[in-house]
Amino acid sequence: MRALQVRELLPGHEGAAIVELPIPEPGPGEVRVRVRAAAVNFPDLLMTRGGYQLKPELPFVSGLEFAGEVDAVGDGTDDWRVGDAVVGGNRFGAMAEYCVVPAAALRRKPDALGWEEAAAYPVAYLTAYVALVRCARVAAGETVLVHGAAGGVGLATVDLAKALGARVIAAASSAGKRDTIAQLYAPDALIAADPGFREEVKTLTGGKGADVIFDPVGGDVFDESTRCIAFDGRLLVIGFASGRIPEVSANMPLIKGFSVVGVRAGEYGRRFPERGAENIAVIDALAATGRIRPHVHASLDLADWREGFAMLERREVVGKVVLKP
Repeated sequence: MRALQVRELLPGHEGAAIVELPIPEPGPGEVRVRVRAAAVNFPDLLMTRGGYQLKPELPFVSGLEFAGEVDAVGDGTDDWRVGDAVVGGNRFGAMAEYCVVPAAALRRKPDALGWEEAAAYPVAYLTAYVALVRCARVAAGETVLVHGAAGGVGLATVDLAKALGARVIAAASSAGKRDTIAQLYAPDALIAADPGFREEVKTLTGGKGADVIFDPVGGDVFDESTRCIAFDGRLLVIGFASGRIPEVSANMPLIKGFSVVGVRAGEYGRRFPERGAENIAVIDALAATGRIRPHVHASLDLADWREGFAMLERREVVGKVVLKP
């Protein structure tokens, strides 16, 4: 089978290449999936150079999430049958024609989604749901400011926040991205992700500020967000795409009455398994009924993985890039 294998941890993904590997066999409690589409996520890029907290033993196959069909099942696996359409993830291994995962790592593909859309939604929408519902407890009518709104997770958050009845302000770096977001999800307002955005947010909220701020950027964006968050607001820390981990003096959330909340969707599910299962069930139901609509920016052959990775690095993607093995 073809697979994108990382053999060495090197800059520029130079230690990664398409190789031919034996088709893996599922063991007890495992399922083999014929992968139809695998989404590209920033952790995939980081892991090729050892820049992510998860460091699989070398060599390993890239890819966090996928959609495909059950191809074989191991002993003791009763929930899945050959031919079942599934989505899933296993932290790595998805960018191959076949992957083997624990049976519990799979769920049924919503019929409303094609292969590419199905591969694109699990990680992004789970993060958005844990952030907005579990961590921020967002209520209908509250204002949600989404930074990095064109990225895979940011765009999912715009979509989900709208589905939850929130008023959404989407911040993105270019006019082209903002136009695309407007066409896809019609947020209540779109703003440039430029210094000084706090004044625009205050104007849009009548001086109150945003009730919830979703921040995957960090750095200066986080710093300025503390200046336009409402009293009793929730500032959600998703990541640090800017490269700088910001700091906040404890007196600021005290005086302004807001909370800084860290969001780790996968860890949340591991710590609270019952709630984790509920989270997944909710986003699957929203996808099945068409209330959320994942967007695929580009769908490429696995052989074109370098271009897919480069699209993310150039920050030109709105939504997700998907590879088809």
